[in-house]
Amino acid sequence: STLIASKMAAPDMATALDVLQLSGDLTTAAVERILKACKAKAAAINTPMNIAVCDAHLETKGFLRMDGAWIGSIDIAMKKARTARDFNMDTRDIGPLCQPGQPLYGIEHSNQGLITFGGGVILKNAAGTVIGAIGVSGGSVEQDHDVAAAGVRCVDAAGGEALREATAVATTAIEAAL
Repeated sequence: STLIASKMAAPDMATALDVLQLSGDLTTAAVERILKACKAKAAAINTPMNIAVCDAHLETKGFLRMDGAWIGSIDIAMKKARTARDFNMDTRDIGPLCQPGQPLYGIEHSNQGLITFGGGVILKNAAGTVIGAIGVSGGSVEQDHDVAAAGVRCVDAAGGEALREATAVATTAIEAAL
């Protein structure tokens, strides 16, 4: 049993990144920067927010409920992040496709509930690979999106703005195809 226990033990912090973290995955340091940037933007507009960050595998990587943020918005923030990652597009871009008569009408009832209005944005690394998503809830739809976008900008600081523009072009192409 000692042999099994030694093989089951988690690696120390110095080697955990090499052993358990896939190359290119969203790091804890990046999540901390995202949460800090989103919190600062929410404070700047004087609106307490719930901020969720999921990784590329749809697992929660970070979450912050600012003091005074609505409890009912916790689930919404988490679902916005998951919805953005599920479809690799910002939730505000999915909404128009889900209206009556549109090709994705009713999709918000799938996947244990999706959120199809603004506040969920995807995250990409410098290579253009989706590494996760941010979901924000607590203000107006526009405020939620703006706060989430502040988190993306801190990841984009290494040249990712062109990737965000490419995502917008891809979204337009998807909409045209439907």
